[in-house]
Amino acid sequence: MKINADLHLHSKYSMACSDRMELPTMAVEAAKKGIDLLATGDCIHPKWLEEIKRAAIDDETIKVQNTDFILTTEIEDKFRVHHLLILPSISKAEELAVEMEKHGDIKTDGRPTVRMEGCELAEVAKDIGALIGPCHAFTPWTSMYAAHDSLQSCYGDMTGYISFVELGLSADSDYADRISELHRLTFLTNSDAHSPMVNKLAREFTQLEVPEVTFEGLEKAIMRKEGYGPTLNVGFYPQEGKYNESACIKCFTHYTMQESVSLNWKCSKCRGQIKKGVKDRVNELADLPEPLHPDHRPPYVHLAPLSEVIMMALGHASINTKGVQTAWNSLVERFGSEVKALLDVPAENMGFVDRKIVNAIMTFRNEEIIIHPGGGGQYGWLELPADRKDHHTSSRPENEHAGKKDKQRSLFDF
Repeated sequence: MKINADLHLHSKYSMACSDRMELPTMAVEAAKKGIDLLATGDCIHPKWLEEIKRAAIDDETIKVQNTDFILTTEIEDKFRVHHLLILPSISKAEELAVEMEKHGDIKTDGRPTVRMEGCELAEVAKDIGALIGPCHAFTPWTSMYAAHDSLQSCYGDMTGYISFVELGLSADSDYADRISELHRLTFLTNSDAHSPMVNKLAREFTQLEVPEVTFEGLEKAIMRKEGYGPTLNVGFYPQEGKYNESACIKCFTHYTMQESVSLNWKCSKCRGQIKKGVKDRVNELADLPEPLHPDHRPPYVHLAPLSEVIMMALGHASINTKGVQTAWNSLVERFGSEVKALLDVPAENMGFVDRKIVNAIMTFRNEEIIIHPGGGGQYGWLELPADRKDHHTSSRPENEHAGKKDKQRSLFDF
């Protein structure tokens, strides 16, 4: 069977997370999105683990309403690299909690920081039968490629045990497959959501062919055993990421790599720090001039959340306007989920909503979007092409000081 899975998010016990990140709310919102399997996130936080136990059917099965959950946690190592662990059972989560408590505080934050290296975390993961891989591997602050130049540098003798890499919002398969050491790994696209809002939860997800919705079934898909595996990666355009291009973190002026080096990474306008962008970092790491996709790599589909597509089409300044909400609810109720409306439903079947919305959905499907890259901590923004414009058709906030709004938006984001 094919399932849509969002395998990395957080609970209300993580810093800067919405109080609504509770299992019942997450389950309801996941169903609306069309997500079959959702991460619990934060599964070694004592209070969250107790809530997971109360919702569990047994040691290995967590199902709330019609949404299945898989035990996961994100852990930050001593070099500020973030790792995603996917666990087989509650009892194994308890074992991991006991071990991690020896190396750091697991009670203060749902995403704990431990005094361990990547190779040590991988050893622990192997001991408890968990899957492990780097989170948002390319972000310039808290990722594997921010602290290391290779998998081997991060995971040492345990490199062979690493089975996946999470691309994150600032990279896609074309970026990552210019680095040949990643070719053997399964790519995961996950939301890293800190809020259950419709434009946060499952804003990126992975479609997988699995024998069953269990840890064992998921493991077979991620490890690509017995013919199972990923069938689709769905996520943002990398240019939408806050750190796609090298740019000043104060005034957001963009620079080329050559300009950044010549300026010693100091902005010529405000003297703020120029933060190296993901695009430039990939160029540094790449050993291939163009992406070379291995045979097992599924297509990567670039999408935006349906609410944001509708907002762009109607020229509204927020996803919370009555017009956006009405159209979103109409599409989801008619077709069963957001994913179906975005990916599957023929245009002629969506005639009950404004034609501008249908045109915008088809523009995304055809990848005809105009992209204005982000950088320095400011999100990039998307624009519908001129032949499909009516008036405002941009996902950029109307306020010209977009960076301020982007910082507010990033409260629940990486």
